[in-house]
Amino acid sequence: MATLPAFRWRLAPDGYATRRQLRAAGLRPGGQDVAAQLERPRRRRGPLVAYLYRIDHAKPVRPMTPARWAALAKANTARRTCPECQRDAGYVIPTSLGMCTACAFPDNAPEGASWNSSPHTAR
Repeated sequence: MATLPAFRWRLAPDGYATRRQLRAAGLRPGGQDVAAQLERPRRRRGPLVAYLYRIDHAKPVRPMTPARWAALAKANTARRTCPECQRDAGYVIPTSLGMCTACAFPDNAPEGASWNSSPHTAR
């Protein structure tokens, strides 16, 4: 396998972009292989590496269809639903806890507080 051309940080020539830069321009890599890499040196560890893709080989981002929007909404709802109390927590459940904070820390809940109360919403 051939080695990739490596450029120093912020010194890549025109015509190359990272995945984020492609996405900001409404493009995607489109199945192409990594064309080059950026390297940012660090003092005590190996360099930070960012992979670059050719802009002229990039393809436009596929549009979101109604079915894709529905699938995304369903996935986000599943990430917010607590498996213990089956309620929408209003935030993405941390994977480290595996449940909403009210279920994970029931002793920290103030007296008479409900699962959805917040000092910022009470007026």
